[in-house]
Amino acid sequence: MYKVLREEKKYLIGLEEALSCAGRLEQVMIPDPHNGPHGYAVRSLYFDTVFDDDYEEKTAGVELRRKIRLRIYDPHAETAKLEMKQKQGARQLKRSLSVKREDAERIIAGDLSPLLTYKEPFAAELYAYMQMKCYRPKTIVEYNRKAFIAKENNIRVTFDSNIISTESSFDIFSDRLNMNYVLDPYDVVMEVKFNGFLLDYIRQTINCADRSELSVSKYVLARQNAYRTHI
Repeated sequence: MYKVLREEKKYLIGLEEALSCAGRLEQVMIPDPHNGPHGYAVRSLYFDTVFDDDYEEKTAGVELRRKIRLRIYDPHAETAKLEMKQKQGARQLKRSLSVKREDAERIIAGDLSPLLTYKEPFAAELYAYMQMKCYRPKTIVEYNRKAFIAKENNIRVTFDSNIISTESSFDIFSDRLNMNYVLDPYDVVMEVKFNGFLLDYIRQTINCADRSELSVSKYVLARQNAYRTHI
């Protein structure tokens, strides 16, 4: 199991500004080794209760809340990450469990029993919590990510573009998903993640003090976009 506790701040910026900011960060931070020339793909399947508790708590600004998702970086991957994010004051705790592809497919279909075959206590916790709250797949969100890293304070700055989603299929491993744009193609979500405090030279590079935070997550944006599309 992978675990990280840190603060996360999100900002909505334009594509031109994102390219300029990424260029400056490349001079002072380490580019993620998966970046390549255009970043890398991230695809997440979000789960929620039958009453959309996680969605409602996020939009209402509830202080202590959770979010559960399956994440892959390649539709042909043989494993996926089953993750739980818990908001704890200013910080978020993220725990990740690597699951086999066939187990992920059974979880998507509503069979949580594969989680009981993993030895990590976190797997049993996920099974009990998702079973008790009747978690079901809700939406798939995909985007292109470019990331930069600083080892101090576990700092990570990411730029997510071409954010698309679908609720017509929950097959996260499919090559043929019918996706719709969540945001304007020229909008970019910049995420700033750190443990304790953000180094001043990075803060100045991305001009954090002059920006307004994005108050909703990509999961919420996708659900809201789907609702607008359906009506």
